[in-house]
Amino acid sequence: MVTGYAIEARGLRKSYGDVDVLEEVNLQVERGKVFALLGPNGAGKTTTVRILTTLLQADSGTVSINGYDTKQQTHAVRAQIGLTGQETGVDELLTARENLEMMARLFKLDKAAARTRAEQLIIQFDLAEAADRPVKTYSGGMRRRLDLAISLITEPPVLFLDEPTTGLDPRSRTQMWEAIRELLDAGTTILLTTQYLEEADQLADRIAVIDHGRVVAEGTAGDLKRQVGTERLKLTYADEAVATRAHRLIGGVLSDPSVVSVAVDGPAQVRKLLNEVADAGLDPLEISLSQPTLDDVFNALTGNTAGAQR
Repeated sequence: MVTGYAIEARGLRKSYGDVDVLEEVNLQVERGKVFALLGPNGAGKTTTVRILTTLLQADSGTVSINGYDTKQQTHAVRAQIGLTGQETGVDELLTARENLEMMARLFKLDKAAARTRAEQLIIQFDLAEAADRPVKTYSGGMRRRLDLAISLITEPPVLFLDEPTTGLDPRSRTQMWEAIRELLDAGTTILLTTQYLEEADQLADRIAVIDHGRVVAEGTAGDLKRQVGTERLKLTYADEAVATRAHRLIGGVLSDPSVVSVAVDGPAQVRKLLNEVADAGLDPLEISLSQPTLDDVFNALTGNTAGAQR
């Protein structure tokens, strides 16, 4: 039954009353790859994940996970997937070991198998020293690692991570990235949503940018960066009003209240833009030229700043 893509969604639509949350979303995720969904608040990322993981029905469209249809073969789909949501799903009064063994038993492992699997995951996610302490004493990073461990009890071939590192400090985020890379090396297919553009750049083989319920761009990080120009000219101003005037004159994006960022293709265009702002008396304090980032992609495609993502 395992054919085609690990995750395939066609024509997904979802509305709540008069509000269209998803409009014709199409996704294809190759096996053993990391696919990232980026988008601003309310773009439809979490709704998409909930539909893909059988927690929500789409109004129309189809989804298959490893060849199984989410509507017609729901139980088979659930046997293929694991999910780590935005909110922690652990019992804070129990220890990590107790949480893991309890969930393993709910997945119908016998007592001995549940103990063995819990111990494997405790070691894999570096929780040995705290395994017998109540989860309420854990740091945010430890809780997220435990969340991820729980989603892997049945060793699912497809894993959904909905903003797995939100709120973590840089060290904990790096540890989560290492855990995700290990899962990828083991052949797991991963779809993640993230509010960190650097995270998508670091981890994802392909990225889809979703805005107002539609996929507005898809490709590798390099593909998406090339869509906004080969380089970015950034003009920094001391005054926001002057920056706004420059933005109206030459276009681009106000990536910061006082910074105008414009896609450029070669020295001739750079000279032209600089001459335009100089002729208008809008000389910047600082001029820089850089390769485009996913931040630039996000701004250009959605009209939002990266910090607005959810």
